[in-house]
Amino acid sequence: MIGTETSELREALARSRSALITVGWLSAIINILLLGGPIYMLLIYDSVMPSGSVATLFGLLAMIAGVYLFHGLFDLLRTRILGDIAAGLEARMTGRVHRAMASLALNAGDEGDDGLTPMRDLDTIRSFLGSPGPGVMMDLPWLFLFLGLLTLLHYWLGLTALAGALVLVAFTFLNDRLTREPSYELARIRAFRSKLAQDTRRHIETIRALGMSERIYDIWHAASTQLSVAQDKVTRTGSLLSGISRIFRMFLQSLVLSVGALLYLAGEASGGIVFAASILAARALAPIDQAIAHWGNFTSARQGWARLEAVFASVPDGEGVETQLPAPSRALEVQRLSVAAPGAKEPCLREITFALEAGDAMGIIGPSAAGKTTLARALVGVWTPIYGSVRLDGASLDQWEPDTLGTHLGYLPQHVELFDGTVAENIARLEPSPSSDAIISAARAASVHEMILALPEGYDTRVGQGAIQLSAGQRQRVGLARALYNDPFLIVLDEPNSNLDSEGETALDAAIADARDRGAIVALVAHRPSALRRVNKVLVLQNGRQSAFGERDEVLAKVVNPPAATPIRSVAETAKDPEEASSQNAAQSGTNP
Repeated sequence: MIGTETSELREALARSRSALITVGWLSAIINILLLGGPIYMLLIYDSVMPSGSVATLFGLLAMIAGVYLFHGLFDLLRTRILGDIAAGLEARMTGRVHRAMASLALNAGDEGDDGLTPMRDLDTIRSFLGSPGPGVMMDLPWLFLFLGLLTLLHYWLGLTALAGALVLVAFTFLNDRLTREPSYELARIRAFRSKLAQDTRRHIETIRALGMSERIYDIWHAASTQLSVAQDKVTRTGSLLSGISRIFRMFLQSLVLSVGALLYLAGEASGGIVFAASILAARALAPIDQAIAHWGNFTSARQGWARLEAVFASVPDGEGVETQLPAPSRALEVQRLSVAAPGAKEPCLREITFALEAGDAMGIIGPSAAGKTTLARALVGVWTPIYGSVRLDGASLDQWEPDTLGTHLGYLPQHVELFDGTVAENIARLEPSPSSDAIISAARAASVHEMILALPEGYDTRVGQGAIQLSAGQRQRVGLARALYNDPFLIVLDEPNSNLDSEGETALDAAIADARDRGAIVALVAHRPSALRRVNKVLVLQNGRQSAFGERDEVLAKVVNPPAATPIRSVAETAKDPEEASSQNAAQSGTNP
């Protein structure tokens, strides 16, 4: 559709090369069969009517009926093959588009749309390929055949039709030029409005509680107005030019008939030639008129094709990892790690270096915007380093296929999101045939088994869209069970106790202790000092840089009054084991614990 360079879309479409060749042959046959009408008219006026032969008339009628029958069958076959080509292209590219959207969501900045444009572009391309549009485009070159035949009948007929064809072609290019920019703008506004609708649905409680409904409506109304204006501009322009071209084509057909009549009066053409020329002119100009009618869909498909190519170029599709590495079991090494937020040029995390061994638990502390969540995302491969590496047992994360790597990782993000499925499906990470024992084991490890049993349908309770059936604390504990599913080696928890009560914090402590006992590595982002009770290492971040790392008590003792944090004495005391702290407090007060 665009350009000549090799591309993923072209390669995918090239797999249907034989089908496309078949469509080309069918188009040739269909256009040749279209000659049946003019020839029939010519023979009727020049042979049947002068001779008065009824037998010849019925013979010609039977032949033209056969021609039209085969024309209809071949046209239907061409339509079905085009539909199969469209379905095949979508089947081959839908996975690639899905991976590209996922990668863009992780690694690209907010472009002001809802992130679903690649999916819509693929749908647009498929709709166009499965429509009569490609057939019309393939019919266009055959207008030269009809113009040639008109010229053979008489050169004035050919010149008249050629002049009319050039005018219609000019209308086609004018239509393309006038609708190209409005079509781009229309697609952009649609994506923005879709994103606004998603954001409104996601944040409706905040919008309603803070009295923002009218302001959100004003933004929506402005976007809808812009969409209406852009849509009206595209529709009006396309309809105007399409109407003008259709009227001009009808006039041109009459003009050709008039030229033929003049030639007949001059004795240079028979009556059959006059009427046959009128039909040939209509057949020659019809593909141009139809192309104008389908030009809007063609433009949308071409723009979608270009956008998809740009997306694929910016998000290369890896060939996958062929060598399967063994499950990690020994160490986590972070070497000079620097990470930038998606779409940002400057890193928000710089030169982070530390190492943990099996059984270690590390607390990540520091003031707000220090880079704690960024580090958590980098440790599980959600954000890709711009420099440095994260290694498990000496292998960088990109040496694993992403889904395989995910089985060795446990991740509890700062904002827990559950899928619209059952509690069991969420814990099992949507595995198609999960083990019930593994699900229950993860739930027990997160101390959430009893809570789940108390739900209306236990593990089969559907959490609903956005997990509205569960409280924030319940969602966090189910998310913890999901992180612990199948005993992953590296467990990264981002503020895991932010929504937990005392019972939940006790469960979290137990989960960390159990993970360490079985040889896992735990890294947790902590704002509350109590979360550090079960860690033996502490990493301190400040302004995106590492300011301290080492044994918990040593690091906490060295760091004096961290900015925007609890005084270090309080942190150190609270981070100790509750029983140890209780004993020390009792000793200081001269009482028994």
